[in-house]
Amino acid sequence: MKTTVFTDTHIKLGAKMEPFAGYNMPVQYQGIIIEHNNVRQKVGVFDVSHMGEFWIKGPKAFALLQKLTTNDVAALSDGKVQYTTVPNGRGGIVDDMLVYRVDEQTYMVVPNAANIDKDWAWFAQHAEQMGMEVGKELYNASDEISQLAVQGPLALKVMQKLTDTPIEDMVYYTFKKVNLAGVKDVILSTTGYTGAGGCEIYFANADGKKIWDAVFEAGKEFGIMPCGLGCRDTLRLEMGFCLYGHEINDETSPIEAGLGWITKMVPGNDFIDRDKMEKLKAEGLKRKLVGFEMVDRGIARAEYPICDAEGNVIGHVCSGSQSPSLGKAIGTGYVKTEFSKAGSEIYIDVRGRKLKAQVVKIPFYKG
Repeated sequence: MKTTVFTDTHIKLGAKMEPFAGYNMPVQYQGIIIEHNNVRQKVGVFDVSHMGEFWIKGPKAFALLQKLTTNDVAALSDGKVQYTTVPNGRGGIVDDMLVYRVDEQTYMVVPNAANIDKDWAWFAQHAEQMGMEVGKELYNASDEISQLAVQGPLALKVMQKLTDTPIEDMVYYTFKKVNLAGVKDVILSTTGYTGAGGCEIYFANADGKKIWDAVFEAGKEFGIMPCGLGCRDTLRLEMGFCLYGHEINDETSPIEAGLGWITKMVPGNDFIDRDKMEKLKAEGLKRKLVGFEMVDRGIARAEYPICDAEGNVIGHVCSGSQSPSLGKAIGTGYVKTEFSKAGSEIYIDVRGRKLKAQVVKIPFYKG
């Protein structure tokens, strides 16, 4: 099982550790609800060093990304970040990821931890077809870079103490290279997976301990807390953010998943599967991803059947949990389009018991 540079620190701090995407990762420290609420109200730190990082460089970098991702890379400028999906040639999704533009010939993409090898093979295949030098113009830096997500409304106040570069007024989905806690060229981006504000920082593995210690020292006055992947999941679910392997996978279309906003059918954006997605939009969807709140008492879990009032199966649950912020059980799932409108009554089959739920608009948590 793989480790991050912070694994020993997590263990010393008493974190509950479990395997995740091949890594030994912290699920919780003091408890999911405590950590969740601290991120919503103050600031929490997540070790997300298991995520991948690929560098894409050279005169063909833009063309490769424009082909492999559904968002419009041409809309990016230096210092901007873009959320996107990677179509698989069959109408499904290889992965969802972030694209960072350093300059017109230099990009970094951040794939999900569980998909690094699959994504790398896909990118390398197409880079080679375009005559790019794999290992140089396309480079996998995943094992060399560590990443922390510093999330919450007070996160940037903490980080500002560690750098002379102004960061508290940074626009959402932008990034800067900064000197942070005496470490040069740290990438600090106003991105995250919690909906609580804050940033994600990227740095060399060797600088991990120095940065971890500095961040927690700077955050003492703001009530900073280490957080596990357990509350990262409840936080993202409250925002309705997709998780690969749950809301999206190789069999789901970005259009079905409500990701049409990052599937840009603009001139010059001739990405893989564009024709399939245009056809899907033109013909109409047979199913859609929706959010729902439980009316009856119970928790919807992944893969539970979703039924209509007569008990006919109309879909399945993707994610479900009790929402710490809202005090109610929420979930996401795919349902037949006719049941996708807000207010629609649906039933979750929980081990043979039909529990009533109602379709609602996402995000669940409005702040």
